[in-house]
Amino acid sequence: MATHKKVRYAVIGAGWISQQAFLPAVQQSGNSEVVAIVSGSPDKARQLADFHGIADVCSYEDFDALAGSGDIDAVYIATPNSSHARFAVKAAQHRLHILVEKPLAVSLAEAESMQAAAREAGVHLATAYRLHNDPGMLKLIELVRGGAIGDPRFFSSHFGFQIAAGNHRLRKDHWGGPLQDLGVYCLNAARHVFGAEPIEIQAMSGSDADDPRFAEVDAGITATLRFEGGRMASFYAGFGTDPTDVIHVLGTKGSIDVQHAYLFDKPRTIVLRVGDTVERIEVPETDNFSGMIAWFSDCILDGTPPAVDSGEGLEDMRALLAIDEAAARGAPVRLASRRPFTPLQASMQRSFPPARRRLVLP
Repeated sequence: MATHKKVRYAVIGAGWISQQAFLPAVQQSGNSEVVAIVSGSPDKARQLADFHGIADVCSYEDFDALAGSGDIDAVYIATPNSSHARFAVKAAQHRLHILVEKPLAVSLAEAESMQAAAREAGVHLATAYRLHNDPGMLKLIELVRGGAIGDPRFFSSHFGFQIAAGNHRLRKDHWGGPLQDLGVYCLNAARHVFGAEPIEIQAMSGSDADDPRFAEVDAGITATLRFEGGRMASFYAGFGTDPTDVIHVLGTKGSIDVQHAYLFDKPRTIVLRVGDTVERIEVPETDNFSGMIAWFSDCILDGTPPAVDSGEGLEDMRALLAIDEAAARGAPVRLASRRPFTPLQASMQRSFPPARRRLVLP
């Protein structure tokens, strides 16, 4: 448990998501600060540190010394997927709390090793699911749980954009691809809309042989998930489409549509239809990362384990790997959950204005 009024973070990985979202957000969280940047690009890290008033910069090779210095309480891991486990286990060995970008790891064995290390050290480990603290997502879940559309029967979602060539998410050795980067949002939303884990998955992936971006990973993937009680979910995630991020939930008495369902820099629009009645709910843009950081730091400062912790990331990992397998085999894959489903709580909501002060480097 941190003994400071603010939780002191080291940001591991100085790429786009750290620059665009995490570093600007920390400054307005109220209970958190970044005291070090760990990066393989020292010049970039120093520019970011100077801009944000961060004292320390170190290389990946020197992280062990930083972790053992007593100067930090927690880490935010935003490196390529293939190195999440390495840094998380090392952080846990130094009794640092861990917030790691999704997906949790690249295999169940790695994810379970992260969990075991955190459990042994008595520290919090959570996946950076910023939407779990988002007013728009929590409003969607509230409407569904409250019976606004009757019993939810079908969930569908699309999440895609045009990815730039050279992005590390296009590398097979980092377990890159639209499923891991975008599809995880759709999957996670479907699980929480139904409040359950999928029991069977079918999937199909596709690429474009004429597009050099997709030499190693799929351009897009679609998955269909079966839940208990005959409920179904379907989603498409793609790296080569016009930008889109939408959710549709069809219930026995009505439906809900969410526009800009996943992006962190947009207001959300929720449209509730019940019979001839249409209600439009506008959710102002809020800073998802500020909310997520404030919530995780509250858990650290209060000594309260996160209600939705690394077990959430592990369940998504099981489903992501099953989707990969189903697409490769061309046959359905059965799933069995290994833990009770943990629903999102209204108390997890945090609302902050958009953070505008940022430095984004090439």
